[in-house]
Amino acid sequence: MTDLMETYVENREMVQPNHANTLDSAHGGHVMKWMDEVGAMSAMRFSGENCVTARVNRMNFERPIAVGDTAFITAYVYDAGTSSVRVRIITERENLKTRERERTTESYFVFVAIDEDGAPTEVPELTVSSERGKRLRRKALEGAAGEE
Repeated sequence: MTDLMETYVENREMVQPNHANTLDSAHGGHVMKWMDEVGAMSAMRFSGENCVTARVNRMNFERPIAVGDTAFITAYVYDAGTSSVRVRIITERENLKTRERERTTESYFVFVAIDEDGAPTEVPELTVSSERGKRLRRKALEGAAGEE
């Protein structure tokens, strides 16, 4: 069994000019890639296996991330099936000088754990032992309910 808080991953990506669209903000494709990578890290921490993306639910870009700011990405596993791992992923725009953050994107990804032959493999049961973990899971389940 793996606890939700053991799956919590944070990462930052500095938005450089080569990541930008014509409006000098992060291109959506780069943001999606960064979210996919951080989500996969969370799923792999949970499962102890390689994980591949199986599904991406709603991806709304609520506000831009300017060149020079960072994309601050958090992910955690909130539910699991036999071989599937559900991960909530949130991206925020962060100004490193002021430490100000604003949510820019949120999504729910489903990953599948695979074995060495590339076949789906079983994942452990998710446990939630802390109050913070319970709050995070509740928020994810509420948000994901409208996604299915």
